[in-house]
Amino acid sequence: MRPSNLAAVLVALLLAGCATTSSLTPPVAPRHPQVRELHGDKFVDDYFWLRQKGTPEVESYLKAERAYADAFMKPTAALRERLYREMVSRIQETDVDVPFRMKGAWYYSRTEKGKQYPVHCRKKGTLEAPEEILLDLNQLAQGKEFLSVPMQAVSPGGGLLAYLTDETGFRQYTLRIRDLGTGRDGAEAIPRVTSVAWFNDDKTLLYTVEDETSKRSYQAYRHTLGSAKDELVYEEKDEHFDLSVGRTRDDRMLLLESTSHTTSEESWLDADQPADSPKLILGREAGHEYYVDHREGVFYIRSNDAGCRNFRLVTAPVSDPSKASWKELVGCREDVMLEDVDMFRDFYVLLEREGGFPQLRVVSQASGESHRVEFPEKAYYAGPDTNREWDARLYRLNYQSPITPPSVYDYDVTTRQRTLLKQQPVLGGYDPARYEVELVWAPAKDGAQVPVWLLHQKGLVRDGTHPVLLYGYGAYGVPEDAAFSSNVFSLVDRGVIFASAFVRGGGELGKKWHDQGRMENKMNSFTDFIAAAEHLVGQGYTTKDRLAIYGGSAGGLLVAASTNLRPDLFKVVLAAVPFVDVINSMYDESLPLTVGEFEEWGNPKIPEQYRTMIPYSPYENLAARAYPTMLVESSYNDSQVMYWEPAKYVAKLRTLKTNQNPLVFNIKMEPAGHGGKSGRYDRLKERAYTWAFLLWQLGVEKL
Repeated sequence: MRPSNLAAVLVALLLAGCATTSSLTPPVAPRHPQVRELHGDKFVDDYFWLRQKGTPEVESYLKAERAYADAFMKPTAALRERLYREMVSRIQETDVDVPFRMKGAWYYSRTEKGKQYPVHCRKKGTLEAPEEILLDLNQLAQGKEFLSVPMQAVSPGGGLLAYLTDETGFRQYTLRIRDLGTGRDGAEAIPRVTSVAWFNDDKTLLYTVEDETSKRSYQAYRHTLGSAKDELVYEEKDEHFDLSVGRTRDDRMLLLESTSHTTSEESWLDADQPADSPKLILGREAGHEYYVDHREGVFYIRSNDAGCRNFRLVTAPVSDPSKASWKELVGCREDVMLEDVDMFRDFYVLLEREGGFPQLRVVSQASGESHRVEFPEKAYYAGPDTNREWDARLYRLNYQSPITPPSVYDYDVTTRQRTLLKQQPVLGGYDPARYEVELVWAPAKDGAQVPVWLLHQKGLVRDGTHPVLLYGYGAYGVPEDAAFSSNVFSLVDRGVIFASAFVRGGGELGKKWHDQGRMENKMNSFTDFIAAAEHLVGQGYTTKDRLAIYGGSAGGLLVAASTNLRPDLFKVVLAAVPFVDVINSMYDESLPLTVGEFEEWGNPKIPEQYRTMIPYSPYENLAARAYPTMLVESSYNDSQVMYWEPAKYVAKLRTLKTNQNPLVFNIKMEPAGHGGKSGRYDRLKERAYTWAFLLWQLGVEKL
């Protein structure tokens, strides 16, 4: 049966109400063999043709998969609705963020019950002043299925708003400029913009754009309001690097930053001199990352030079930022990662990470004395909230944990007193006293200790009867934080333990933790994840037949590769937008992200790097064996992990798996992106879909 016919049959079954999961037959993708020969290996790729986006054959197959998923999930309709209502009941649908002050006005966002998107507003002078709506995303989204506004920049004088929009989910943004006096947009509609910053003259801005095919941000342009032609200011020619622009908090400089995964370089422009060209701070050196802020003619430079993988902090005069002028403020520390520096006139805050969790250290500019902000829980997230004022006396921070809702504080850096401004309301009878968070360390096979935090009901007995959902990511040196999610309690309240493993490849334990899980060491990410799963089983939290795993994007690679290595260990696998066709994607330099990510995964055109990649690439390592129950989710318009990766993976797996465990591919053909749909209610429905599949297949909910 051809896919298009199958799709029609499945839709008919759905409408007739007579389809059951046991009677459904999943679609079978046609095979069009294409041979890949690389370093003496021959690999037959039967599904390479699925890359032909927009062709009838591809869309027919994907629609058949979606129809099969719809039919398979039909019995969960009531459960999905119940989960969705639970999630909605926990949120305060009409709400207002804590306002922040910038240049004499108070800025905030608010939501209204029933509306998908926030409304961005301000009040001039005092909070009692009349509200001025800057951008109502609900109005922008009218008639559209998707809307993302990732960046907004108010001009220094407060009269204009530069903002970026994406209406497809492909993360390709258009720059528009709104007159905040009239509420109308100007003539500008500049495509493919990735970042933007204003000069102080209130009419000139600097923006960066991406290449049309590779989506690499590579050029910076100067735009003056009313001008017909923009001036190219800088072009980043090295395909390993991405370009972005930002503005310092002291309003003195614009910073133009070129970054790869291992190297960076910065230039600066005087914010009062919009016609000037960028001035290089320090030339790039392979393997040297540095990031810059400014205060009173001095650069503060966070650098990982001289073998300091966890970064140190130095200063240098703007007049001579060469290394010969560097003076060290914070030295290199083996066990403390310096993640960032928040600069103010009278103090700065070191954003550090130690033992897997963030720390905030406040340093006086006058005395150099420092202290850490204390936090009460062992697994938590703490970091900066919105701080826009250069001469601030208070530092606004965000604190949360798996059981403590997001809480915004003003922290007095002198008295060390903190004032709670708002804790996110969690409705629906939420009581944190009913839950408990544990932190355990799972021994990896090479002796490394992998942190794992767990959220569960208080009083849990480790008798092996509890279902567990183990989450992981482990890539790019990105730390996964122990943050709050009200949606997770739809699992925990049903007896599920939610766990998160900080595997190597992530940044939770500093740059060395990242180094030990990338390139030739990437296999450590998967064996760490398996070790975490085995530890939870071995310590009596769960059993193999009650253990589920979950990961998205690079985390989708994590769960897929771990499943290939240990298919017997997991009952259910949830893979969202998974990066599973590693060799083919990293071989094709025309794809977005590929060249830049050679420094994370390797380049399969290099024989020794290929040899370290091929053992874990999920697509190549699928085999005739029993596989766990799986839900794979993707979006047709995803620009980060192209839809064909999970599509090929599912098509091949269907021909190889030797058991009858369900394999469901939920492919969104409508506008959606790497993170799914854009509206807040739509996203809750997506989460309800995933949780319903999990609870059903783990046997927690009987349908």
